[in-house]
Amino acid sequence: MGERLAGKVVLISGTAGGQGRAAALLFAREGATIVGCDLKEAEARETVAMVHALGGSMTSSEPVDLGDAAAARSWIAEAAAGHGGFDVLYNNASAPRFASIATMTDEQWHFTVRNELDLIFFTCSAAWPHLIERGGGSIINTGSICGVSSLPPTPGSIAHAATKGAVIALTRELALEGGPHGIRANSISPGIIDTPATAEALAQGRFREDHLSSLMLQRIGTAEDVASAALFLASDESSWVTGTNLVIDGGFCAR
Repeated sequence: MGERLAGKVVLISGTAGGQGRAAALLFAREGATIVGCDLKEAEARETVAMVHALGGSMTSSEPVDLGDAAAARSWIAEAAAGHGGFDVLYNNASAPRFASIATMTDEQWHFTVRNELDLIFFTCSAAWPHLIERGGGSIINTGSICGVSSLPPTPGSIAHAATKGAVIALTRELALEGGPHGIRANSISPGIIDTPATAEALAQGRFREDHLSSLMLQRIGTAEDVASAALFLASDESSWVTGTNLVIDGGFCAR
C-alpha cells in the first residue's frame, strides 16, 4: 500500500470495470477511501470486493444513472454526508452512440449528450459547494482524443467527438471558476484503450493493425495507463496543474 492519496476521499464513477475499476484499485492501493457507482450491480460489487481483498477501503452505490440529475446529485450528497466531504471527483463514466451524420438519429444524439456531457455537469455542479467547503480539491473529467482529433479511417464519432470536445472545454471553465477556491480541474483524453468496451473492435485484426500503425508506441493502451495518469491529477503532486487536458494515446495525436 502506498501513500500518494493517504487520507483522501475519492469519488469515481463507472467503477464496474475498465478504467473505473483500474482507478479504484490503484487509488485504494495509494491510501484513498473510494466511493464508486455504476449501473452494473454485480460487476460494481465485484470491484468493491477486489479493493477490500487488497486491504483498501471502498463503498459503492448501484444502480446509479448519472444521466438523471436527481440520481447524480443524490450520489454526491450521500458520499459527502457519509464521509464528511471528499477531496477528488473522477468523472470516468460515459456511454456514447456511434453513427455518421448521415445515419445518426435524434435519439442517438441525445443519448450521447446525456451520458457523456450532462452527467459530468450534474456531478460537478453538485460537488462544487462540498469542494469549496473542503477548501479545495481535484476534479478529473474524462475526455477523449476524439475531442481534439478526427479518427480515420471510419467515420461515426460525430456525437462522441462533440461531447468530448465539450467536456474538455467545460473542464477549462471549471478550472477558471475553481481557482479562487483551491479547486483544480483537469481532463484526461485517452486514445483507444483495451477495455471490455473496445474488446470487440480490437479483436478485428485489420482494426488493431491500422490503429497500431498510427501510434508512436507500438502497443495498445491499458486501463492501468489511464488510471496512472488520473492518479497524478488526483494527488498533491499535481497541486499546480489545472485547466489542462492530458492526452494518453501512445503518440496518436502527436503523429
